[in-house]
Amino acid sequence: MAQETSIDRELTPRENLQLACRLYGVPVDQREDRIEALLDLVDLQDVADTRSEKFSGGMKKRLDAASVLVHRPPVVFLDEPTTGLDPEARLRLWNYFEQINEKGTTVFLTTQYLEEADQLCDRLSLLQDGQIIATGSPETLKSEFGMDIFQITIENTVEERIERAVQAVRRIDTFNEPTIRTTEDGFIVRSARAREATSDLFAALDDAGVSVSDFDIRSPTLDDVFLALTDGSSDTTSRADTGMASLSAQEVST
Repeated sequence: MAQETSIDRELTPRENLQLACRLYGVPVDQREDRIEALLDLVDLQDVADTRSEKFSGGMKKRLDAASVLVHRPPVVFLDEPTTGLDPEARLRLWNYFEQINEKGTTVFLTTQYLEEADQLCDRLSLLQDGQIIATGSPETLKSEFGMDIFQITIENTVEERIERAVQAVRRIDTFNEPTIRTTEDGFIVRSARAREATSDLFAALDDAGVSVSDFDIRSPTLDDVFLALTDGSSDTTSRADTGMASLSAQEVST
């Protein structure tokens, strides 16, 4: 499934799937049931007999996904399959990818949505500038390269007060060389030992005369892993160019 849709816009969804069945050699006696199931999957039953030339981008994307899955292939390569889809449509496809994976289909997925990679993939590779910079399961990558995130909002936000707070945090030995980034109303600390340093952090801020109005601590996400591996140097444009290549499913036998 290419990143750009490849459906025939002069055909209806049903006709597109009938064509795909013929091209992929789906047995004649299985075509009707297969087409109906896929139309339900991608939520196009109501427009199954309407020409697709005026469909929205999301509808075309869903039809394209159905077209490449019609023959139930043993290996599927999907390039940005859910780009432009609304959350409900995206979840429908996620569920289907998981279903075919459980039945033995290997799924190679390229995606910009790191939540998607985290949800679907058994193993994944992170790419930057066309080079693989890390490979492993989502949990392994998060544990090896991610850091806990501590976000602090302080009262009476002024630049001098934020700087005073940051300097106080830098002196906390428990953090062990944390990465600190200021925000409009406080700062964010990244550290492998953020949870251990919680009490020390609040004590240091209190000694510095800085009052906290809100705080949040969370485990790393794949976004955090990517930013840590690239030193936060990849902006939105460069990430769109390099992409996130992910692998889900059973091993391919060769």
